[in-house]
Amino acid sequence: MAEAQLQQFLEKVRQLNAFVALSEADPALRQALRDCGDHHQVVALARSRGFEIGRRWGEPPPEDGLEEGARDGRASLVRGPCPADGEEVTAVLVETPQLRLERIHSCNASSPEGFWYDQSEHEWVVLLQGSARLQFADEAEPRALACGDALLISAGRRHRLLATDPPPGTIWLALFWPAPAAP
Repeated sequence: MAEAQLQQFLEKVRQLNAFVALSEADPALRQALRDCGDHHQVVALARSRGFEIGRRWGEPPPEDGLEEGARDGRASLVRGPCPADGEEVTAVLVETPQLRLERIHSCNASSPEGFWYDQSEHEWVVLLQGSARLQFADEAEPRALACGDALLISAGRRHRLLATDPPPGTIWLALFWPAPAAP
């Protein structure tokens, strides 16, 4: 193991130990930790208290403010900071006159009450992380989507977002292309 990796490992252990000590001394934090349902929630809780415990072995720290994995011309579709509660962050990955590919990261997001998307473009989405519930105006029951599920939404098909996951959120890959002009 290189010295830099050893130091990174030891710093993570120090951060974990400090977080554990704080959780043992603070009953509210201990309860919040108990309420966490998965690793991502524990990492987010630790981060909210100033501890960085989520990096995997060999990952560089995000010192340059870029999304993890976006350095050196690389980009990750599933890593990066979670948006604020109730928000979505959209990044256009590819755009031509014929198509637009977007990465959408949602956190506890939903459409405003009474709002329906009614797009002039076709949209194909796949969930890369998390889950979501969508409602279509022409369907009685909402649709539940999980990681890996894909869905085609035809242009003009009214729909709304009912819910996405809490941190680490829901990540979508969305491909848009124009509907043919009506004759």
